[in-house]
Amino acid sequence: MSKVTRRQFLRGVAAGAGALTLAACGGAATTSPTAVPPTAAPAATAVPPTAAPAATAVPPTAMPTGAMGSTVEITYWGSFSGVLGEAEQATVEQFNSMQQDVKVNYQFQGNYEETAQKLTAAVQARQTPDVSLLSDVWWFSFYINGQLQPLDDLMAAEGIKREAYVDVLLNEGIRKNIVYWIPFARSTPLFYYNKQAWEEAGLEDRAPKTWDEFMEWAPKLNKDGRSAFAHPGAASYIAWLFQGVIWQYGGRYSDPDFTIRIHEENGIKAGNFYRDTTQTYKWATTPKDVTQDFVTGLSASAMLSTGALAGVEKNAQFPVGTGFLPEGPAGFGCCTGGAGMAVLAGLPAEKQQAAMKWIAFATGDEWAVDWSQRTGYMPVRRAAVESERMKQYLTERPNFRTAVEQLPKTRPQDSARVYVRGGDQIIGKGLERITVAGEDPAKVWMDVKAELEETAAPTVELLKAVEG
Repeated sequence: MSKVTRRQFLRGVAAGAGALTLAACGGAATTSPTAVPPTAAPAATAVPPTAAPAATAVPPTAMPTGAMGSTVEITYWGSFSGVLGEAEQATVEQFNSMQQDVKVNYQFQGNYEETAQKLTAAVQARQTPDVSLLSDVWWFSFYINGQLQPLDDLMAAEGIKREAYVDVLLNEGIRKNIVYWIPFARSTPLFYYNKQAWEEAGLEDRAPKTWDEFMEWAPKLNKDGRSAFAHPGAASYIAWLFQGVIWQYGGRYSDPDFTIRIHEENGIKAGNFYRDTTQTYKWATTPKDVTQDFVTGLSASAMLSTGALAGVEKNAQFPVGTGFLPEGPAGFGCCTGGAGMAVLAGLPAEKQQAAMKWIAFATGDEWAVDWSQRTGYMPVRRAAVESERMKQYLTERPNFRTAVEQLPKTRPQDSARVYVRGGDQIIGKGLERITVAGEDPAKVWMDVKAELEETAAPTVELLKAVEG
């Protein structure tokens, strides 16, 4: 079986495919054929959040749904390239073509991290876009600096109720009972498996129910040139995937108040499990591109984002199956991920409402179905999930149905990963020390704890000032 190159792999992704690496949950590739150069003044290095001047939110003027008079132009910063970028651009074009009240100028800014860095610089230069896509690990930094507009009044003016959204997705963007971040490209991890490899090993055509069960299956899946499982590295968001695993072992990264817990006994047990997969039992590998290894048959299974599903099914050289994440000693654990849209603070009232009209469409009942089917991301509206179009789609696509059925079992991530600036990479690099270098999790987690606590300190102080 020949191994395709990364370039061949990316070229081969069909329209409607999700991001083909774990970046589907936390960022996309950095180039786009349809990119529009940004007009704001970007900087290569992000400015620490405490250095940014807090903008003052302008109270919105309630406007009735419908005509706004003359066309209001707004700028939207997006973070997707490739087929996801095409889907994002199609969303803008559809919105612009169906009404004349608002014109959205779409500007691609790079992956999630690059978008956040450029937005930080744009805030400093007071040249921000009107709406920006922000990942689950970035929106909070702008919130605590007063740089995001409260959205409840704007939502009300458009007739949008909170309960229209899937609550587990909307609730992550609420602080002090105020909405600041609306779900758009949201995902969960799934267990992906190679049905052909499963059949060769004499296994049932299903995902393992527990990690203990998979430990029994793994030796049957290992063979020359193929591993039973593959872990990503820090750059591909291993900390996002391990969030569910540490819960499955009864541990956690932190408490909501930023008290770090990763170094505690159950966190060490989860770390030892990961180390055993690569160092003791040796049925898991740590490739640079987990998705490419999976679709080419170099690994028999992996945890990947729902946003990777369409591309995986298109490019895999075998039938693909999906399942819930396996349970650990403490039961089930799975988190959500991805990105949402936020309105920048300090805009004139007409731009605020224009921005909300755009968000209302992009995350609305009808387009949420189209977006989900084009990309593989979760439908963020209840009506979208319950629509006949989506029901038919789920009947035809059982692998995607797995994601929808697993969603009610998910929970928000621990604050140490999503609210500590750089927390994802701090934890991810610690995991690389465990899975790649085989270091003792007890030692690694103490180092990670110290770094998380030091990094979190400014955020904790600023949050006290903002929320009391």
